[in-house]
Amino acid sequence: MRKLTILGTGFAMATKCFNTCFFLELEDGSLFLTDAGGGNGILRQLEVTGFDYQKCHHMFVTHGHTDHVLGVIWIMRKVADLMNKGKYEGTFHIYCHDVVKEMLLTMTKMTLKKKDFARVGTDIVIHEMKDGQSVEVPTAKLTAFDILSTKAKQFGYCLNFADGMKFTCLGDEPYNEHDRVYAEQADWLLAEAFCQYKDREVFKPYEKNHSTVKEASELAEQLGVKNLVLYHTEDKHLDTRKQEYSAEAGKYYHGNVYVPDDLEVIPL
Repeated sequence: MRKLTILGTGFAMATKCFNTCFFLELEDGSLFLTDAGGGNGILRQLEVTGFDYQKCHHMFVTHGHTDHVLGVIWIMRKVADLMNKGKYEGTFHIYCHDVVKEMLLTMTKMTLKKKDFARVGTDIVIHEMKDGQSVEVPTAKLTAFDILSTKAKQFGYCLNFADGMKFTCLGDEPYNEHDRVYAEQADWLLAEAFCQYKDREVFKPYEKNHSTVKEASELAEQLGVKNLVLYHTEDKHLDTRKQEYSAEAGKYYHGNVYVPDDLEVIPL
């Protein structure tokens, strides 16, 4: 059974939950990681889940903001260390756009041990993706797409599985019509929802180029999405977030709504 494990649900400056990132467990048992938060806290999050690095050979990085890319350095260090100890077989593939690729190469060259950095480019391969480009990953076809961010360049992706399931990650900014083909009629849509609509004057989501629960839910309804996962939120209402966000989403969207907590597992 496919599973989605949410490693973090919070925005960049969240202190009460981890930054937004997650991994998929695919039907063949392999793991597919997306983003890694803003530091080595990613190692703890993965450890708590029982994450098996040997089963993870593919990762997607959406963009170069601190809360998404800095943890990737720690993942690369961890994998390189495992390789050097003979505890990781095969190649670790990272998919991202050109800006993130350059960031990862620059930061790892500056910060990793020489023997760890020596793995980059040979056993740890960073693949530069173009808008609309597809590659084969275990059990699915991965297609990257530019979300046309008004801030930093950012890509989302769509996974199309052999059995017809369509899984789409929109990144952490509002939807752009450029990407309709990847999001429309998705079985699973992962979308940011910074706060409730009633709290928009408090958290100022539009100033940060983010959406509220209302907009994300209206989008999912419009696109005919079956299952909607809301994350990348403010962290001031964690005790009531699941209940309140789900209730607001239900006013605008008639599919299944998931407002996960950190480390929550969702069967797909």
